[in-house]
Amino acid sequence: MPLDVSMLGSRVVVRHRVGGTGPGGGPAMTDVVGRLLALDEATARVERRDGTAVDVPLASVVAAKTVPQRPLRRRGAAATDAEELTRITSRGWPATESVPLGGWELRAAGGFTGRANSVAVHGDPGVAVDEALVLVEAFYAARDLPALAQVVAGSAWDRAFAEAGWVGYGGARPGAIVQVADLEPAYVADSDALVESHASEGWMRMYHRVEDLRLARAVLEGPATVGFVSIGSPAVAIGRVVVTGEWAGLAAVEVAPEARRQGLARRIVQTSLAWAVEHGADKAYLQTMRDNDPAIALYRPFGFTDHHEYRYLTPGR
Repeated sequence: MPLDVSMLGSRVVVRHRVGGTGPGGGPAMTDVVGRLLALDEATARVERRDGTAVDVPLASVVAAKTVPQRPLRRRGAAATDAEELTRITSRGWPATESVPLGGWELRAAGGFTGRANSVAVHGDPGVAVDEALVLVEAFYAARDLPALAQVVAGSAWDRAFAEAGWVGYGGARPGAIVQVADLEPAYVADSDALVESHASEGWMRMYHRVEDLRLARAVLEGPATVGFVSIGSPAVAIGRVVVTGEWAGLAAVEVAPEARRQGLARRIVQTSLAWAVEHGADKAYLQTMRDNDPAIALYRPFGFTDHHEYRYLTPGR
């Protein structure tokens, strides 16, 4: 069966040639299994369950078909390794520029948020630590940005950076935490909530942490499957939800001061989780500051618990 637009959004298996000779003497082939995200005249983009996307040239496709949705999760959110979860969260908040340094990811987006303008430290950089740190500093200096590293607090890399003279960035505030939850199919979207694929002008006004609108939109709207949730016209409550593979990420839940203490934030979260399940997620994460007690209290009834803490480091000179 050839690929066609009716398969978009479905789980598919695509067999394609990869070059060279296979074990039987014929062309070498491989299968890609995942959700068909995009299809044009030349390429099919398939998202694997870990959120990574594979672009398959249509000229190399031998066969394709839809397959049943994956079985229920085999591993809960809490069992995910902290470094793996760092990779997953990075896909949900993609920088406009991403350059690999071995297993690390050098990210830049003109200074819009620390997550999109720091090196995500996971795996091995492929070079000696001292050399890796020089390359990190050079990357950010070339873009007129401060050199920042996002590290899992208390990890071996956290200690290695500290030994190299890197220090905490942003003052004495407590570190940020990543919370996770296993999702259930019972969430019901709020009837008054609107979920759009792009951030409306009203949504962006509520978000308000924007100096360069173009850069902000590039990051916020970057993932293939993202929803911008709002209640009210004009919006008085907003949130952002992204799905990459089997994971959903929640962010930017905000309520206008005059509309607080009316349960709007809870309704935004409920709608976001319902949308995430509808789009194939069975686990979710969010990132907040450890001292943000109202946010932590908001998410607790939805089953979110602490997974790990991370912090930003910068050269101490």
